[in-house]
Amino acid sequence: MELAALGSSSVLRDADVMTSRERSRQARFRGLLIVLVVVGAPVIGRTAAGVVRYVQGNYAAAAGDFHWPHPGIPSSFLPYVPGLLLVVLLGFVLGGPLLMAGRSPHVLYRPEEIGIDLSDVVGADVVVEEVVKTLNLFLGHRTFEEQMGGTSRRAVLFEGPPGTGKTYIAKAMAAEAGVPFLFVSSSAFQSMYYGQTNRKIRSYFRALQRYGRREGGAIGFIEEIDAIGAARGGLGAGPGREGIAGVVNELLIQLQSFDVPPFSRRVRNAFIDSINRWLPPSRTLRKPVLAQANFLVIGATNRASDLDPALLRPGRFDRTIRVDVPNRVGRRQIIDYYLARKAHNAELDEPGKRDNLAGSTFGYSPVMLEHLFDEALVWALRGGREQMGWQDVQKARMTEELGLAQPVMYTEAERRTIATHEAGHATVAHFAAPGRNLDVLSIIKRREALGLLSHSGAEERFTQTRSECEGLLQIAMGGMAAEEIFFGEPGTGPSGDLAGATRLAAQMVGSYGMAGSLISLEASRAPGDLVSKALSDEPSRQAMEAFLVSAREGAREIITAQRHVVEALRDALLERDELIGDEIAAVIQEASERGPDAAPGPASVIDVRNPAPDGEPPVRAH
Repeated sequence: MELAALGSSSVLRDADVMTSRERSRQARFRGLLIVLVVVGAPVIGRTAAGVVRYVQGNYAAAAGDFHWPHPGIPSSFLPYVPGLLLVVLLGFVLGGPLLMAGRSPHVLYRPEEIGIDLSDVVGADVVVEEVVKTLNLFLGHRTFEEQMGGTSRRAVLFEGPPGTGKTYIAKAMAAEAGVPFLFVSSSAFQSMYYGQTNRKIRSYFRALQRYGRREGGAIGFIEEIDAIGAARGGLGAGPGREGIAGVVNELLIQLQSFDVPPFSRRVRNAFIDSINRWLPPSRTLRKPVLAQANFLVIGATNRASDLDPALLRPGRFDRTIRVDVPNRVGRRQIIDYYLARKAHNAELDEPGKRDNLAGSTFGYSPVMLEHLFDEALVWALRGGREQMGWQDVQKARMTEELGLAQPVMYTEAERRTIATHEAGHATVAHFAAPGRNLDVLSIIKRREALGLLSHSGAEERFTQTRSECEGLLQIAMGGMAAEEIFFGEPGTGPSGDLAGATRLAAQMVGSYGMAGSLISLEASRAPGDLVSKALSDEPSRQAMEAFLVSAREGAREIITAQRHVVEALRDALLERDELIGDEIAAVIQEASERGPDAAPGPASVIDVRNPAPDGEPPVRAH
């Protein structure tokens, strides 16, 4: 194997693992052939002799050759057979659990059983690149060791939030490498018998060594490794208990220690030792050095900070690969991947729709995106459709983020107030933050929210300017400002908006340094969150109040100038209860074109869900 191939950006197919596997197969075949020759030669010889005698007519001798004597059971022993069987059964019932408790709890998957490979891992290009490099060192371990003197990694830690694909990537690695995959959950190591947890860990690593020698390599995966690898500190230790320290010690020993020789090697070594006892030191037989079994252990956790530091030192889990939630580009790739496999209409094939969905699902993991599409298919099925559409995806997203819709019987005054409140949010969001997408506007109750405006950034941003933060504050104040302008006083609806605005204002004052003071309240180790610290500090409290008052005044100016847009959105909500995406933009555009001097009345709403044929005016619902 060429040394330069180890740096390839693709997984090696013809590597040292395949060579070792072929050598192991040939050795097993030679061993089987020897056994067949040794055991079968007498049988074949006697059978051949019987055939010759039979052909010669010596039937009595031939019958003796074909007859194999077998020991019979004396008749005097028969009365004791039931009692003996009962003793054996009781021994199995009582001793079986103790004997079986130390078995390795892994589940073995062959590469052909996995069904995925690294081409199915999308949205995590950096992780896949690092995984390929790790795999190539694992597959070409002999070349790396003999030609460069290096030692390939024996353990890698996958760390990241739940649902980001740590187990998925590990399975894909095993499929790409073409080696056995030994999956085990940390909880499966735990036992009610003292000492059996350590014994199971030893059995698991022996199984890894066995498959690593037999197949040229093996990959072991330990799910939620923090359950057995938590930091040692006396927790769980005590008289009559199997402490955490002992389990962690066993892990450390197995990750960095001599491999246990296989049974055939131990028998051979014992035979050599028995001979060497009779030989002078200068004539003793040399035992071959045992080569380390080629295996890779992958641990997965979403709490890497809880692991014992010794596990992360060189020789153990010395490489940590962070598997994080995908960015916008990664989410778009994942969306394309799943939509290629799920029934959907042509609307979801539009690049703009997919880009919008990728932007509005910030913080979604791959599992959450897959579940989102499954929920969208459920919504489509409930509507009597065989394919999901954009409306189904948005309903599924609202259900996932805010819960199921819970329609309630609002009074007419409440319904009009909530619609005006949400229309105020949408209007301020459109004019104060034109770079944001308005995804859903609704007056349908979900959990504690009587209505909602879902908006997202047109671009994925990890930082914000002061003006952008002030725009978000104005959006939060839009509902209160609309209630004050249209009804002369606010109600209880803005309570949630004020809580969110207060948290943002506290961050602007106490963390971002946007209020003139450069002192960070987060630097203090005093108990309490940032909001509590800011409210307890009078200058910070005044600065927060100034931000909030300024945001409310800005929202009032926008709603006063764009009153006709608020009315149009309010009337559309009263008619439809919920507007999604293009429907919101259509209402705002039509109201802006009509202008503030148009005659009052219900705003016409372009029904984007039922577009008219080309050349005909759009269908309008009044």
